[in-house]
Amino acid sequence: MRRTKLFTKTSKSIPADETAKNAQLLIKAGYIHKEMAGVYAYLPLGLIVLEKIKHIVREEMNNLGAEEISMTNLQRQDLWKKTDRWDDKQVDIWFKTKLKNQTEVGLAWSHEEPITDMMRSFIASYRDLPINVYQFQTKLRNELRSKSGIMRGREFVMKDMYSYSRNEEEHQAFYDRATEAYLNVFNRVGLGDKTYLTYASGGAFTKYSHEFQTLTDAGEDIIFLDKNKKLAINKEVYNDEVINQLGLDKSNIQEVKASEVGNIFSFGSIKSDQLDLKYSNEKGEDKPVILGSYGIGITRLIGVIAEIFSDDKGLIWPESIAPAKIYLISVGDNDEVIKKTDELYNDLTDAGIEVIYDDRSVRPGEKFADADLLGIPIRVVNSEKTLANNSFEFKNRNAQDIEQINRVELLKRLGIKS
Repeated sequence: MRRTKLFTKTSKSIPADETAKNAQLLIKAGYIHKEMAGVYAYLPLGLIVLEKIKHIVREEMNNLGAEEISMTNLQRQDLWKKTDRWDDKQVDIWFKTKLKNQTEVGLAWSHEEPITDMMRSFIASYRDLPINVYQFQTKLRNELRSKSGIMRGREFVMKDMYSYSRNEEEHQAFYDRATEAYLNVFNRVGLGDKTYLTYASGGAFTKYSHEFQTLTDAGEDIIFLDKNKKLAINKEVYNDEVINQLGLDKSNIQEVKASEVGNIFSFGSIKSDQLDLKYSNEKGEDKPVILGSYGIGITRLIGVIAEIFSDDKGLIWPESIAPAKIYLISVGDNDEVIKKTDELYNDLTDAGIEVIYDDRSVRPGEKFADADLLGIPIRVVNSEKTLANNSFEFKNRNAQDIEQINRVELLKRLGIKS
């Protein structure tokens, strides 16, 4: 990616109503564009980050044996009325609209009802189970306030998965594996040492649930954390009964701020009973199907990572999700410098290394500032000075030291045989 051909632009200004650090940084760095409060467009570099996170999540879900589908955003009200979740008093984040024939429909905020109804066409016998499906979809939630940037949006990308099992034992086995898969996801995106399984309320879903909470001062949740046991309790359900149930010692618990990056729910047979989803067991008896629901906020993850992995100069992306591995800078208009930098760029890209090449005719200081703001893990600079020393300037984004290394050493560090 050459900067002269890349659709992006950094900025020193941000929308006057944008108060969240994550959105401020991402807007200034040209990753997102703000349409309105809680609604953001993803520009090329932001979309790369989003797709890399989706790739990690997809790998972990596929490893569970789950299969990817894509459900509709328009939803029938009759399904949600059957489960008493159409009423705004029960679910206060609906966006609703009407078709031309005046039929009222909802815009998807979750999918338990539509997917469970769909499963009636696919589940009849115990031989049809278990089934585990997931999707990536833009969800719409009519949040009363959206002041946390992309950490709480009215329009956002979510991965939601649904498991259908024959009994509680089969469900629990998958639920436990899904928990581990979620922890794998957060570890792979760089949040493993900051994210904890948290006992919480089920809200509009179930009585209780499990959340995955990432420690950050920008978080909207208060959790009570036992770091030694790697367990936490959301403030909304924190009491002596829950503490004892989880076998925690109150003296080891600390109160901290966190942001929910994932959640999982056990519905039991509630949705199956409400929507008449049954299967015939080995004896020919009708039994309800057991449902589990599992969500990860993909765009929220980007916001949380931006809050945590950043400094006063800009973003500091974990390498696994960065839009490129190297930010390559050519300084000045010396023909030989440009030629050598072009050659390095071609060699790196031919070797499969993702590179953003700042080949613009702008001041070196602007290029260095953009390198920091964009948060690419490694900065490599070529100039008349480095050319004279037959070297390149090498710097990690999260380090202070700048090294002078030759081309052979540079390629070696990047795993490329010269």
